Amino acid sequence: MDDREVLAGGVNEVVRIGATVRRPMGPWSPRVHGLLRHLAAQGFRGAPRVLEVTDDGFEVLDFLPGEVSNYPPTPAATTHEALVSAADLLRAYHDATAGYARTAPRDGWQVAATEPVEVICHGDYAPYNCVLDGNRVVGMFDFDHAQPGPRLWDVAYAAYRWVPMTAPGNADGYGTTEEQAARLRVFGDRYGLDDAGRAGLVDAVVGRLHTMVGFMRAQAAAGNAAFAAHLADGHDRLYLTDAQYVLAERAVFESAGRGR
Repeated sequence: MDDREVLAGGVNEVVRIGATVRRPMGPWSPRVHGLLRHLAAQGFRGAPRVLEVTDDGFEVLDFLPGEVSNYPPTPAATTHEALVSAADLLRAYHDATAGYARTAPRDGWQVAATEPVEVICHGDYAPYNCVLDGNRVVGMFDFDHAQPGPRLWDVAYAAYRWVPMTAPGNADGYGTTEEQAARLRVFGDRYGLDDAGRAGLVDAVVGRLHTMVGFMRAQAAAGNAAFAAHLADGHDRLYLTDAQYVLAERAVFESAGRGR
C-alpha cells in the first residue's frame, strides 16, 4: 500500500510518508528546529518533533494525526469547542516558549523579531495550521513564520482567524459583528488576556493584517510565485478590507472585550 500523500494547502509541497512529514527547508529552519526541540524538551505535545534533516534540504517531522480545516472552514472548526481549545493550546504554547524567548536569537527567523519579546510567536496560528480531534484543537504545525515577539501579536492574528474578525463580504468568514464580538470575548477569556491586551487587541489585529499584506507584497516582488498568485487572487485586498472593518466596528469589539 502506498503511504505517501501530498498534503493540501500552504505555499510549499509537503508530503506525508507514513507517520512522518517531509518539508523543504528555508534559511530560517534552524531557528524553527531549535524551537521545536525546546518544545519537545518541555513536554509540549501540541507540535511536531524534528526527526531528521536531510542532505538535500528537507526536514522530516512527526505527522500530527487529525483533521485540518482550510477555507471555507469545516463545521468542526467553527464550533465553540474549537474556539475554546484553540485559545487553550495557544496559551500553553506561549507559556512553553516564554523562558526560551528570553535567550533565543533575535535574528535568523523568516520574520524579524517584534519588540517587546515575550514569547516565540507561532506567526500563523489559524485553522489551516492546526489539527482537530473531533471539535477540539490538539496540535499546531508549520512554524515557518515563527518569530520572537509579544503575546498580543500572536493572539491578535489567532483571534482574527478563529473568531473570525472578518468583514461581511469575506466568504471565508461567518457570524454577525455581535456574534464575532461574543466569540472574541470567549477567546480572550480562555487565553487569559489581560486588560492591557484587551485594550490593544483591535489595533494589534489591524497592525497584524497590514504587516501580513506588506510581507506578501515583498515576497511577490522578490519573485515568490506562491505569494504572487495570492495577490493575483486578491488576498491582500481582502485582508485590508477586513482591517478596515475591524476599525469601523472597534466599539463593538472593544465593548465585548471589556465585558468579562
